[in-house]
Amino acid sequence: MSVTSAQMARRAPGKLMREKFFARGPEVVGRELLGKLLVRREPDGWLVGRIVETEAYLGAADAASHAFRGETARNAVMFGPPGRVYVYFIYGMHFCVNVTCGPAGKAGAVLIRALEPLAGLERMAVSRDLAGDVKPKMLTGGPARLCEAFGITRERDNAKIYVSPRSDLQLRDDNFEVGRVSVTPRIGITKAAELELRYCVESSGCLSR
Repeated sequence: MSVTSAQMARRAPGKLMREKFFARGPEVVGRELLGKLLVRREPDGWLVGRIVETEAYLGAADAASHAFRGETARNAVMFGPPGRVYVYFIYGMHFCVNVTCGPAGKAGAVLIRALEPLAGLERMAVSRDLAGDVKPKMLTGGPARLCEAFGITRERDNAKIYVSPRSDLQLRDDNFEVGRVSVTPRIGITKAAELELRYCVESSGCLSR
């Protein structure tokens, strides 16, 4: 029996992911994270989105990574255990959310670039100051959009544990099969832009581009 959007909003779907999934290279996690669920626990239910676009950032060896110049107060969570929330602020107006990857002490992260919204769409629209009947892509089709839709900020979420049952921001797995995946260079960056570390579910209408 399939789970409806209303049912999904009342309880978190699938199973909570485990830390060992993220204790691998970002390029592996980035691809395999497609189809998994980002969920937010709210007082009246859950926000749920399926991950359809990611980008891998390789850490100290990657000129586009925030860890390229070493550990700082800003990027310290990237050097910690895998499966943690790393949020950063760009252009003085937007948040972007990542999951840390690899063993503790070795920085790595995957940027979540786009989701297909599955539950809590009305709340997402309110959070984005949009009409309730807006196209799904406008809710979560981009890293800044999805953060706004899910209320993700650095102050609220940075360093939370995605794989903890006590966390209100989690990554979960409902065994969804994604189908064809495209691999392209990362977008919106100037350094190491040639590396093919962007992963997309080809059939999705919510990709950022």
